[in-house]
Amino acid sequence: MDQKINAIIRATTLIQDNNISGAEEIISKEYPFVPIRSEERKYSVLEMMQQFFRDGFIDRYSGNRLINPGMLRILSEFMPDAFPYQSHWKTDKCHIAYWEIQPTIDHIQPISLGGKDAPENWATTSMVHNSVKSNYTLEQLGWALKDGGDIHKWNGLSIEFVSLVENNPCLKQINRIKSYYEATKKVLKQYDLNK
Repeated sequence: MDQKINAIIRATTLIQDNNISGAEEIISKEYPFVPIRSEERKYSVLEMMQQFFRDGFIDRYSGNRLINPGMLRILSEFMPDAFPYQSHWKTDKCHIAYWEIQPTIDHIQPISLGGKDAPENWATTSMVHNSVKSNYTLEQLGWALKDGGDIHKWNGLSIEFVSLVENNPCLKQINRIKSYYEATKKVLKQYDLNK
């Protein structure tokens, strides 16, 4: 990093001396602009759920347990005032649990820095940690990737979520709950966790 800083210092000095071409030459040789083509983010609810199960519903940046997103949606359906949901997660209208304990996928090597949108570059995390990490690398933040959990010991209340949906069929009429239900049921079967 010091070489890059030194290149900026030398370029700054040359600009102060009105030597723009000399500054450009230093930057071009010692700290060149290298455009990084970023991929689109494309994953289905099923792929997300498979990742959450692979990581054992553990936030890979903090080590904290997370809850199946469908379970949180059910809480909001049954208790809209005590556990409100808002589709854009506005913190004045949406329970903070959606930020703190709902899993999401983060790209370990950020897409904006050339990371791939593929399972080998995905980590389960909370929206809080996803937002803090943003487009930084783990090294830039001084973070380390924590081990995933054992899905047989903690499944993010996935079994309870499926049971609640099956005991309350009207929940299948709510698209986001339905998609989480269908994905969760498939992945539970893959892990032989169905009741």
